[in-house]
Amino acid sequence: MRVIRGLHNLPQASQGCVATIGNFDGVHRGHQAILDQLRERAAKLGLPVTVVVFEPQPREFFAGEQAPPRLTRLRDKVRLLADHGVDQVLCLPFNDALRSLTARQFIDRTLVAGLGVRHLVVGDDFRFGRERDGDFTLLAKVGEECGFGVEHTRTFLLEGERVSSTHIRTLLASGNFAQAARMLGRPYRLAGRVIVDQQLGRTIGVPTANVPLLPQPLALRGVYAVVTELSDGRCLPGVANIGWRPTVGSTRPVLEVHLFDVNEDLYGQRLRVYPCARLRGEIKFNGLEPLKEQIKIDQAQARRFFAEHFAQDGASTQQGGARQDTASSSVPATALSTALPLASAPLAREAATSDSSVGPAPTDQDDG
Repeated sequence: MRVIRGLHNLPQASQGCVATIGNFDGVHRGHQAILDQLRERAAKLGLPVTVVVFEPQPREFFAGEQAPPRLTRLRDKVRLLADHGVDQVLCLPFNDALRSLTARQFIDRTLVAGLGVRHLVVGDDFRFGRERDGDFTLLAKVGEECGFGVEHTRTFLLEGERVSSTHIRTLLASGNFAQAARMLGRPYRLAGRVIVDQQLGRTIGVPTANVPLLPQPLALRGVYAVVTELSDGRCLPGVANIGWRPTVGSTRPVLEVHLFDVNEDLYGQRLRVYPCARLRGEIKFNGLEPLKEQIKIDQAQARRFFAEHFAQDGASTQQGGARQDTASSSVPATALSTALPLASAPLAREAATSDSSVGPAPTDQDDG
């Protein structure tokens, strides 16, 4: 897949495509339904699938720290889009120059002269341009003039409920990882590379792998039972703190992961961390001793959680011919799809429709 940053980097050879526009934060199942729709049309026309995104996202530009937390960083979003059949991503810098364009200028410069769009798929509530003066009606009108089709996104519901980035953020914040995973189409995870940090955990007997997070609002904050996937594919249970470490202080948010019964060098490794259950919020303790005592409680809670849930899902492992408690051993990689997430309500039968004949419904292209 090709990633193009800015219209000025768009080669002439790439003109002609089927496209959509939006934030696609999380690339959840509503987004995936839009991508399915794009691929169908692109196959008929023999054209590449293109997604136009913005960096920063418009709400981040206008609201700053008050903007909703992201579900996915740009690099993860791009990878997920590629996984769902997108051929190219055009990433436009959202700045004063872009936001000052009228809707017609945006269409002419980006869609017509820039991409040579042959077919566009957007929600019927999609708004764009200076003063948000562009809408589906304008796109359809200009499409007739310039020779490209415009189609609204199809309805996608789970049990009659609209899938949205906003709803997923709420589910994550409440610790309902099961329902969030159903809407995402995969378990929610955080990812990053382990760095050398303060190494304070070693001094109190709880070594941690520390992954820096972007200085943006956090979708999760607190202490969680987690499964961590290492670079070699092993999946290990543990406990993690996500946030600002109020007791010791931090200049930026950090993901701190303690793996149960593991003593190895993880510096430089890229980890994938799957929160499974929320244990508590972040607390500022009066010194390291109270912190150590709480960490013991957190570890015990997490171990009980994994012992109960992985035992129920048959995800125990065999090492040296003996059955091991998964709270202190590797978790099979297959458990990530079958046993994760392990929290909240059981999965229920879903009802989804992708029949455009039921009429246009609001899409989540601008929602996160």
